[in-house]
Amino acid sequence: MNEFFASLGKRWKKAAERRGVKIEEPTLDPKVAEELLELAAVVAHTSERRFAPLASYTAGIAVERLREAKPEDAEAVAAFIREVREELEREAPGSP
Repeated sequence: MNEFFASLGKRWKKAAERRGVKIEEPTLDPKVAEELLELAAVVAHTSERRFAPLASYTAGIAVERLREAKPEDAEAVAAFIREVREELEREAPGSP
């Protein structure tokens, strides 16, 4: 996505290696990144702001579990996150 996330992916890989585990460097697809940012924004505006990073974290866990059960491409992952975000938006106080 950008240099920061490329560098962060390398850090995750090295941290795993220090624990004796080999992982691929995590990457962030731009479509998935956009949905995660939108999810965080919705959560920040519909509940406590500090919940936004945790919402993104749980999205990551849910995506990984989805991929374990049924391999998905980035477009499908983005749609998965969007679905839940839109549910939260509809349930937000003052939403149409």
